[in-house]
Formats: sequence, structure tokens, C-alpha cells
Amino acid sequence: MLGLLQRLLAASLTLAALAAPARALGAEAVADAGEAIYRRGVTGSGAPLEARREGAETTLGAAAACVNCHRRSGFGGREGRAVVPPITGRYLYRPLPKDGGDRDIPYVEGVRGEREPYTDALLARAIREGVDSQGKALSYLMPNYALGDADMASLIAYLKALDQRRVPGVTETTLHLATVITPDADPVKRAGMLDVMRQFFSDRNIRQMVPAPRMQASGKTALGRSMFMVHRGWQLHVWELTGAESTWQRQLERWLAAEPVFAVISGLGGRSWAPVHAFCERAALPCLFPNVEAPPEGADQDFYSIYFSRGVLLEADLIGKHLLDAAGGPPASRVLQIYRAADSGEAGASKLAAFLRMRGVAVSSRVLPADAPASAVTEAARRAASAGAMVLWLRGPDVAALPGSLPEGVRIYLSGLMAGLERAPLPKAWKAQARMAYPFDLPDRRRVRVDYALAWIVGRHIPLVAEQVQIDTYLALGLLSETLTHMADNFVRDFLVERMESDLAHRIITGYYPRLTLATRQRFASKGGYVVHLGEAKGGRLVVDQDWLAP
Repeated sequence: MLGLLQRLLAASLTLAALAAPARALGAEAVADAGEAIYRRGVTGSGAPLEARREGAETTLGAAAACVNCHRRSGFGGREGRAVVPPITGRYLYRPLPKDGGDRDIPYVEGVRGEREPYTDALLARAIREGVDSQGKALSYLMPNYALGDADMASLIAYLKALDQRRVPGVTETTLHLATVITPDADPVKRAGMLDVMRQFFSDRNIRQMVPAPRMQASGKTALGRSMFMVHRGWQLHVWELTGAESTWQRQLERWLAAEPVFAVISGLGGRSWAPVHAFCERAALPCLFPNVEAPPEGADQDFYSIYFSRGVLLEADLIGKHLLDAAGGPPASRVLQIYRAADSGEAGASKLAAFLRMRGVAVSSRVLPADAPASAVTEAARRAASAGAMVLWLRGPDVAALPGSLPEGVRIYLSGLMAGLERAPLPKAWKAQARMAYPFDLPDRRRVRVDYALAWIVGRHIPLVAEQVQIDTYLALGLLSETLTHMADNFVRDFLVERMESDLAHRIITGYYPRLTLATRQRFASKGGYVVHLGEAKGGRLVVDQDWLAP
């Protein structure tokens, strides 16, 4: 409750800062200083911002920053039963709508359509005295701020800059979206993903609601008639990267300049996605749910990139926890990891090695050349007898090449994501003994959710060549479509990410995942997984060794 109050205390800060006109500094300098107040809670002097509320402790610095409640977009949102209003200049200074509705400003939850517009003086009063433009008391959750004129001038300039009238990638008739494919992406998965994307775009464009050019709301409130949507077609731009990772940023910059898009949706990566992730953050471009096995470490600290799962990094945590858990057998003192160079397993192995070494476990690695024959896997596995545990970050063909018998007394773990999940071609002797990290819901539990997407794929005669990737792609597109609908015509990139955060937890059809949730500094929607093995007696059905764990 205290955290919620602290976030809501920041709400009136943004109102407060609108009170004074920007007049002393250049527009860019003022906006930069305003951004520091809005996002970080740092005033022009470098002192922490102070938010005061009667009967409560003073909130300082980042905890008092406007972004905590009004978000990056300035559109606010909902926190339980509390609705935080939009505070961009467009909404605060908007004249009262006429009888025909306000056609120039889309509806946002929390906007007060019946109040008089703010002026600079009225906003200053709201900041210092806690009353709105009509002299009514603001919510008790709104604190008071004693900002100087220069700080107010800076913040008002920043808030006005949030009013994006010309949004890249959006025209009156078309919404432009891109997908990114790295040069080392699996060609089979690439074909399957693009088949789903192109069909989804085609379906959506065919089913545009006609003939009405706009969808009107009920008009039950003063701003109700402004909740309209222009029916735009979706256009897909496929950005296929080439060459070394060091050149990807320049390629993406050129594409974005030549083909401005509103967001990047889905996509397919190989060993590394970090350059694409970094580009999206620098360009302030939403990059939603790419199909990647090794997302960047620390992505939770960023904003614009959202993933379904931490992939092999999550698997590393699951394996590490199980290795140290006495229920999985005696804790291993020495662990051997086997993976191929230039593959996703490298990131998983690095993560697991760091985790285990911090806990006193000796870890060694056998790195196979990318072009080494499968027989190299057989030889590497046979050398594991001296290790207490062996972790295999290997693809299906390499798994199939494992020797017919297990090294005696060695605990075996596999990456389910890389090996093929329950379809992993494990030799018979390995099935009951080798444990597998499984970062999805179990097949029996996800069947209904997966069948929903499979019915769509099969019904459109799309070849099912990479089920998990294709279903994740379909899920990502559905989430984007629903979120855009909830946004009405508020095409602001930051708002897209914020709405995705708030709407995701209500999604029932979640594909391979039991639940999807996002929040500030949470950029991986599925948080956990299982450790399982394949039970021979049950025709290959999964047997759970470690129940769902969110490490």
C-alpha cells in the first residue's frame, strides 16, 4: 500500500510543473531539465524532488518522480481502483468539448471532460494549494510541490513535448510495423514465423470494419464521443540483417529512416539479440515479443523491449537451483557443460557457470566448434565420468548423437528450449535419467490455450514447421491487436508499451505459458518453468522433477 501511495503521490507533481511558462531557457534545455524532473525526480539545482502530503512522510527524488504514476507517455493509467489522469498539455489545456464531441483528441481513461481548461496560473494554484481549475480539491493522493519558476518552466516544456501529433509509422490509412530477423536465425523457424505474420496481417486487413470510417463510443460522458478509431490497414516490413553484429545498428537505423514504423513485432534471433535490443532502446521503438532464446541480460532495466521469457537464461537458473537442491540428488561439486560455439547455449552456459561458481561449485566447459560433426558430442559426453553433473546446451541432432549409455553416477541436464522440449530425440537409456529445463507450461495443462492458435494456423493451411515459435508469433500479434484497440487512436509508442503492461495480465489465451504479466522493470512476461524428465512408461510424457519455479 505504501508503494502505491508513493507512486500516486507523484501524480500532482506533473500537474504542478505545468504552472509556469517556459521563457528563460532554450526549448531543448528546458525540455531536458523537465525530463530530469519528470523521469528521475531531480530538480534543476540537482536537489531531489520533494512531494509533501498531509499526514504522510515526504517523498524524495526518484520515488517522487512524475513517471511513477503518469508513466512515460503522460497518459496515466489505473492502479487498482485509483485512476491517474493524463497530464500532457494537450489534455490539460483542452477547451471544453462542444455538443458534437471533441474530434481532435482521443479518449484516455481518467480524463475529466467536464472541467474548465487549465491556465498556467490555475495550474500553479493546483500545485501549491491542491485545487483544480474550478477550485475543487484534488484527490487526497495528490501531494503538494514547492517548485521554483525555472523548474516549472522546464517541466511544462517537457510535458508539451509529450504531445506527439505526427507519429512515425502511422498515416490516416496505414499502420506500419516491422519484424527483425538476424542472419543466424533458423531458416525453418523463419519461414514458419513469416507465414503466420503475413497471414495475420492479411486477415486483419480483410476484416476491417466498414463502411463507417470511424468507430464512435457511446457518448455517455463529455468526452465519450471522442473515443474513435480510424480503421487502418497493417503493413509489414521485414528487416533481415546481414553481416557482422557490429553492423546491425547501422542497418536498422537506415531501415527505420527509410521505412518509419510504429513498432517492431515478433522477430527471430540466433545467438545474440543484444544489438537489436540496444537499437530499440536508443530509438525509443517498442520491440515486442521477439522469438529469441538468449535475450540480453539486464533487459528488465530497460523499457521498450518486451519478451515472453528469459529463454536459456531462465533455464540456467532452473538447472542451477535443481543442482543445488538435495531433492535432485547429492549436490555436485564439479559440473561439465557442453555447447557449440556461436549458439544460444553459450549464454546459458555462461549464466549457469557464474551462478554455480559463486556457490563454490567447480565448472568446466567443452566448447564444440560450430561445424564439428555430431560425433564430437559423443566423445565429449564420454569424458564426463569425472564430473558430478553434465549440462548439455545442444540442439536435437546433437542430442540424438549422444552415446547409448549414460556416464555412471553423473547427473544429466538438458536445455529443453534447444533440444526440442518433449520431442527431444534422447536415446532410450537417457530418457528417465536426464533432466530437462522446461520454461513453459506442461503439455497437458496448455493444450486448450495452444489448440486455439493451432486451429487458426491449420485452418489457414499454414505449414506447422516450428510449433512453439509459430504459436508465440500468433500470440504476439494477437496481443498487439488487442492493445491497439484499447488505445483507441492514441498512437504514442510509450503508451503502447504501458498499455501492454497493464492489459497483459487479463489475457486468457496465453499459448505455451501459464500466465503472462509485466510491470515497471519487468520485461519478461513469463517468469518460471519446470525441471522434468521423459517417462518411458508413459509413452514419452513429461514427469515433473521440480514443480513450477520462478527463480
